[in-house]
Amino acid sequence: MIKPSPPTTIPELLQRVEAIAGLTLGELAAQYHFKSPDDLLREKGWPGQLIEYVLGASAGSKPVPDFEHIGVELKTLPLSYAGKPLETTYVSVVPLTNLTGLTWLHSSVRRKLNHVLWLPILAERDIAPVDRTIGSGFLWQPDSQQEAQLQRDWEEQIELIATGRVNEISGHLGEVMQIRPKAANSKALTDAIGPQGGLIKTLPRGFYLKTQFTHTILLNQFAN
Repeated sequence: MIKPSPPTTIPELLQRVEAIAGLTLGELAAQYHFKSPDDLLREKGWPGQLIEYVLGASAGSKPVPDFEHIGVELKTLPLSYAGKPLETTYVSVVPLTNLTGLTWLHSSVRRKLNHVLWLPILAERDIAPVDRTIGSGFLWQPDSQQEAQLQRDWEEQIELIATGRVNEISGHLGEVMQIRPKAANSKALTDAIGPQGGLIKTLPRGFYLKTQFTHTILLNQFAN
């Protein structure tokens, strides 16, 4: 099959999502002649790349939603047999310099999480990548309480970075969203604001949604 063009409407996107529910990743990859790895040790992002390809996501690495024309971000959600998220969900890169005037309202995190297509995948560790099953995808927008939680976590941690305390940030901070290092290796350093206001070198960081938050999103969806 040829690579699908980006969906131009939300109903069109949902139609594509419905069409892949119940398939394994291997079946989907075979349909589109998409190369499948034996394991995910070196290709951790393969499930997401496959789904992006099949659904027609167009943003690539730009700091905009994956389906930029309709303003929807795609997030795959690996689940255990019990239906619980197996890992935190990456949102976006954390800005470590040039923070003057940056607000939650105009942040890349808010832009990414304003409208999300969640795609659950049964991905227990003992299931080979190609045998993992795609569940029923659904659209989600944060309600006022969730938005307030996200904003609070974002503002508290951005303030630490702006005041040169980036090295005080750990995965324990944040009620629903944490900041963690995101780098290919320990040598991939970037600039950040230091304690004295000058620049220091540190690992790049990413914003991640905590698993209890994504589990709540799932529970709310399927309770309805």
